[in-house]
Amino acid sequence: MLPTDRSFPPWGKAERGGDGRHHLAHHCADVAACFEAIVDQSVVRARLERTAAAALSPKALSRLTALAFLHDVGKLHPGFQAKAWPANVWRGPLRGHVQAGADLLLGYLPPAMGHAIGITAIDSWMTTSNILIAVLAHHGRPFKITERSREGWETVSLREFRYDPLSAAAEYGQILEKWFAPAFSAGDEPLPDRPRFHHLFSGLVALADWLGSDTRFFPFRAEFDPEYLDIARGRARQAVAAIGLDVASSRAAAQSRTSFAAATGKPEANPQQHLIDTAGMDEPLLILEAETGSGKTEAAFWRFAKLFEAGRVDGLYFAVPTRAAAMQLHRRIDGMLQSFLAGAPLEAFLAVPGYLRAGVAEGHALPDWRVRWDDAATADEAALTARWAAENARRFLAAPVAVGTVDQAMLAGLKVKHAHFRAAALCRSLLVIDEVHASDRYMTEIQVALVGQHLKRGGHAMLMSATLGSVARARWLGLSTAPDFNTAVAAPYPAVWRRNGTERSTEVPLRQKAVAITTLPTMAPEAAAACAVTAAQAGARVLVIRNTITAAVATWHAVRAAGAAPLLLRAGGGPALHHSRFAPEDRALLDECVEAALSPHARPAGGCIVIGSQTLEQSLDIDADYLLTDLCPVDVLLQRIGRLHRHTSVERPVGFEVPGCCVLVPERGLEPLLAPQFENGLGAWRDQAGVFSGIYRDLSVLELTRVLILEHPEWLLPAMNRLLVESATHEQRIADLHAERAGGWADYRNTIIGAELAQGGAARLALLPVDAPFCTMQFPTDEAPIRTRLGEEGARITFTTPVTGPFDKPITGLTLPAHWSRGLDTIAPVVPRGDGDALVIEIGPRSFRYDRSGVARMARRGEA
Repeated sequence: MLPTDRSFPPWGKAERGGDGRHHLAHHCADVAACFEAIVDQSVVRARLERTAAAALSPKALSRLTALAFLHDVGKLHPGFQAKAWPANVWRGPLRGHVQAGADLLLGYLPPAMGHAIGITAIDSWMTTSNILIAVLAHHGRPFKITERSREGWETVSLREFRYDPLSAAAEYGQILEKWFAPAFSAGDEPLPDRPRFHHLFSGLVALADWLGSDTRFFPFRAEFDPEYLDIARGRARQAVAAIGLDVASSRAAAQSRTSFAAATGKPEANPQQHLIDTAGMDEPLLILEAETGSGKTEAAFWRFAKLFEAGRVDGLYFAVPTRAAAMQLHRRIDGMLQSFLAGAPLEAFLAVPGYLRAGVAEGHALPDWRVRWDDAATADEAALTARWAAENARRFLAAPVAVGTVDQAMLAGLKVKHAHFRAAALCRSLLVIDEVHASDRYMTEIQVALVGQHLKRGGHAMLMSATLGSVARARWLGLSTAPDFNTAVAAPYPAVWRRNGTERSTEVPLRQKAVAITTLPTMAPEAAAACAVTAAQAGARVLVIRNTITAAVATWHAVRAAGAAPLLLRAGGGPALHHSRFAPEDRALLDECVEAALSPHARPAGGCIVIGSQTLEQSLDIDADYLLTDLCPVDVLLQRIGRLHRHTSVERPVGFEVPGCCVLVPERGLEPLLAPQFENGLGAWRDQAGVFSGIYRDLSVLELTRVLILEHPEWLLPAMNRLLVESATHEQRIADLHAERAGGWADYRNTIIGAELAQGGAARLALLPVDAPFCTMQFPTDEAPIRTRLGEEGARITFTTPVTGPFDKPITGLTLPAHWSRGLDTIAPVVPRGDGDALVIEIGPRSFRYDRSGVARMARRGEA
């Protein structure tokens, strides 16, 4: 029987600042219908059944859907309902609904309440309570059961108002049994009692709750409709298709379009890319090693296209180390996606917090989580709706195709809020991680665990590196031991590796590049500038990569001080350089200008100097005549050299017909850095907590790299890739170095190894324990240390209105480095003030200056 006229029906959703209400049973039906529609997708179903280690029968699926319906049962508590009641009706404390739901479903209330819900029948579906706790944890965190919500369940009755939670529970239970009758049919068929299954189920319910709470798809209806479930199911199917969780139409467009040319828009695959074509659809993990510039990105997208057409994955998440690399790569992936689907309405999303980009469209955040897209006036409603996953950072991994930072994927494997939601969304996709050699011990530990979790759910992953050391490769492949030095050097290159450790290499002879490599015993910006100017004056297009932004800016200023500013990269009518501390709009301009200056196609005549930091290593299609770089680990150095003489079709200036690379090394050598000391990205320092910090900390690897340059003045690439990488990173060669050298080399490295082991231990403690029973899991109350350790971007400063920046383009804000952002309040937009050719941004006592060299800190006001 429905509530009487005096009764206030239980609500599940309420309009913020308004009177709109959505009946609790309706909202629960919306979420249950979304769960049902999501699990009806063949890829998701396969992942869920993989974790269950069994096929799910129609009865089991009905029971899971019924449990999804119960996700908000705790909202029956009067203390929760009172949040939308008339004033002065409820005088007790307001309650949350998660604990109240646990009290109801776990039998902590008087038997009459549990009987009203139908808990006896529900209990027979399972052997433990873990799955109930998993469904109640749909708000992003596990919870600890307390006794706080076991009070206040009494009837509230006033002259014009009545709410009886027992009657409401009985009506809710009747609705549950009617709408999900197959779940209550006779027969003993307990649901799977496997932790991995419960963890994935929890994430899928959270995904369904996010979608089922979106009023664009599920408008409010306050009065109970006994036939509402049919309405919810229709809307859920439409919603799942609209946001790209149902990819049937896109998959239809992909049929017979998996040739390399159709998938990528490139004419034909090269030998390295053809390696991917040798891997079957049943290979869940591939590691592609190929030199920089060989088209690994296109190979990865080709792999996705084949898996997508075959119905093995429903999406792609392409993870790269930095925000800058993601922004550069996004354009390329979106272009390939448009080629692959031949005009089907699917866009690649940029998965970088603080940015809203879908295809070529830019979004602007509005209050109440709304987004205004700049093409809203011309795009159809379906295209705007399809950007659901792009509009909130928590939803990035639910995108059909997204390019973003690797930390966004790593959040799916850590004890942080919404991890289960993210992991459930990611399980549908091919997970591609580029530059896996670039991560430290902490990041690698988490990434290895994340990929392992993804594969155990039946997912697919692909890892890429210019050259991955044998020890690191064995770790990724799950092998118990790494090969000895000679075996490691003899491994083929380029190669694609499978999970069992077998490899496949190209049989076609590859073009070899003979690089003349030398050292310059200084890291002074003036010396680097002089070397670059000399080469540019001789007509060379010179690429200068410094290990730190500080060194890059100093070198840029040194070129200008030497009177050679006209040789510098030009952007917005003046000299420029390239690093990560620019406004997004300016960074896009700088990317374009760098690619034009070092274009392998229509490049301008005459010499030019492009100076920057590690951002020049990643994702840009550039081709330099001459390379000047700081010393760095050999695998990173090879990646930088990949930007040198990349194309044979480019006509080189006289004197630069042979690719040349000059490596800046510390004038006193590396031994003084054992103290420890830090010099331009090399070595380490101890922070206030005594922890070793730095960029390239392993001085043994750096020293072996330096020795390789001295011993081999010509590097024949890629023929020498294996020899070079193993000679500097293999433990046997490092042990040989320590045996030859006194002066604390072994002690320093043991300290670094100890710090890395501590990092690895910290990473393992932070991992999401998907093999542990759900009821035992707790997240830390403070997630900031975990998130900060991932290297997330710092504070995002937004301007009240766009202002003209130093490159004469309107800019809307800046992102600061994380270590500049501590304690900074950037919630409110700011108004920058002009200072000549620069902008000054003042936030509290802190000031920042933004000009053609990027954003820089100024002395705090009041300081000398």
